Amino acid sequence: MNLKSHLTHPVFELIRKTADRRQTEAFVVGGFVRDLLLGRPSPDLDCVVKGNGIELCRELCAEIGKRTGETPVLHEFGQFGTCKFEYDGLEMEFVGARKETYKPGSRKPVVEEGTMEEDRMRRDFSINAMAVSLNKASFGELSDPFNGLEDLRNQLVRSHRDPDLSFEEDPLRMLRAIRFASQLFFDIEAGTFAAIMRQKEHIGELSAERVTEELDKIILSPKPSYGFKLLDAAGLLEIIFPELCRLKGVEKRNGKAHKDNFEHTLEVLDHVAYAKGGLWLRWAALLHDIAKPKTKRFEEPRGWTFHGHEFVGAKMVPGIFRRFKLPMDENMQFVKKMVELHLRPIILAEDIVTDSAVRRLLFEAGEDIGSLMTLAKADITSKNREKVQRYRNNFAIVERKLEELEEKDRIRNFQPPVSGNDIMEYFNIPPCEEIGIIKTRIKDAILDGIIENDRGQAWELMIETGKGLGLSCPRS
Repeated sequence: MNLKSHLTHPVFELIRKTADRRQTEAFVVGGFVRDLLLGRPSPDLDCVVKGNGIELCRELCAEIGKRTGETPVLHEFGQFGTCKFEYDGLEMEFVGARKETYKPGSRKPVVEEGTMEEDRMRRDFSINAMAVSLNKASFGELSDPFNGLEDLRNQLVRSHRDPDLSFEEDPLRMLRAIRFASQLFFDIEAGTFAAIMRQKEHIGELSAERVTEELDKIILSPKPSYGFKLLDAAGLLEIIFPELCRLKGVEKRNGKAHKDNFEHTLEVLDHVAYAKGGLWLRWAALLHDIAKPKTKRFEEPRGWTFHGHEFVGAKMVPGIFRRFKLPMDENMQFVKKMVELHLRPIILAEDIVTDSAVRRLLFEAGEDIGSLMTLAKADITSKNREKVQRYRNNFAIVERKLEELEEKDRIRNFQPPVSGNDIMEYFNIPPCEEIGIIKTRIKDAILDGIIENDRGQAWELMIETGKGLGLSCPRS
C-alpha cells in the first residue's frame, strides 16, 4: 500500500530531501500512521531515522528556517537520542532506530542502536508498529511487519510480541492497550487481554503520574465507560481505583433494592462525554457518587438511603487527587464543588422551583452553574421515560429562571453591596461577631428576594440590623 497522496503536509517533502541528502532512511511511525489509516487527525508526528536522529533534526530545522524565515526551537535529549520541535501545527519528534533489551529483574531497558526491524519490534501493539517511508525511492510505502493493517480492519488491539513478556517489561502497556481500545472502540485480542489479567499486579510498579496520564485519556474517550469496564474486567481497576469498585453491586432487603452505583456512575460519565464536557467535569461525574458506600443505610419504610453522600464525597476529592498526583489547584476545587452541589439542581427539579432556591443555587455555583446543570442532567439515568421527561421539563424551568434572575439580580458573581469595612466605619466598631451577622442578613435578604442586589437597600438593612444588635448609629 502506498500512502503518498495522504502525506500532503509540506514537512514531509522537507524530511525527504534532508534524509536523501544525508543518505539515511527515514520513516514516520506509530500513532500518526495508525490514525492516518483510520482517517483520524493526529497532531503528533514521530519519525525514526536509521542513524542519528538528532543530526537530521538539526538540518531539517535549519532548512525550515531558510524557507520560512523562522527556525523552529529545537529541544534535544541527548541521553535518549531524541529531539522535538513544533512546526505548522505539528508536534514533531525524531529518534534513531533503537533496540531494547531487559536484564533479569530490571524494569529499565538497555537501549542500543538498532535496525528498523528491531525498532518496530520494540513497539507495544501491531497497530502502532506500522511505518511509512519518507525517502524518495519508496516515498509513501507502508511497512507493516506484524499485520497491523489487518488488526485495524478487524478493530483489534493486539500485542505482536509475547504479551506476558511485554507487559512484564513495561506494565504501562496494559493501560495503553485499554486506552487505545477505549479511544478507538476496538476489542483487545483474547491472548493479549488474558496476559493483562495474568500480569495485572505489575501495575503497582508504575508511578502515579504514568497511571493518571493514561486514565485521563480513557476519561476523555468518546465513550469512557467502555475503558472503565475493560479496566474492571482485567482486574486493574481494583488496584488503581478501589473506591470505584466499591460502588459495584446491588443489595436487596425486605423487597427493596438500590441501583448498581458503579453502572450508574459510568452512565453519568458517558452522558457528560456526549455533552462534550471537559476533563474536570468528567472527573466530577466519575466521583459524584463516590461516597455512597460510606453513607449507605437501610431505613424503614423508605428503604436504602445515602444521606449526605455529596458532602462526604466532596471531602474525599482532595485525597483522591493527591493519590493520582492530579493538580491540587482550581481544577480540584471545581471537582469538589461539583460533587458537593450535584444534587441541588435535581432537588429543585423535584419540587416547586422558587426564585429564592434558584438564587441560592446560582450564588453557590457561581461561574460553574452551566457545568453543574450539565452534570445534574447527566445524573438522570432512570429507565422510567415519564420520570426522565418530568425532570427534563423541570430542568428547563430551572435554567429559564437562572437566566432571568441572573439578568435581574447579578448573583453569579455576587459581591456584597455592603462590605465589612463599611459596617465597621459606620458603627465605629472593631472586627467582631456582629459584622458577620449583618453581612449574612444582607446576603440572605438578597437571595430570598426581600431586597434587591442594591447598595442603597442593603445599606438600610445594615442600619436596621445593627440597631437590633444594639449597635449605636453615629451617622443616623
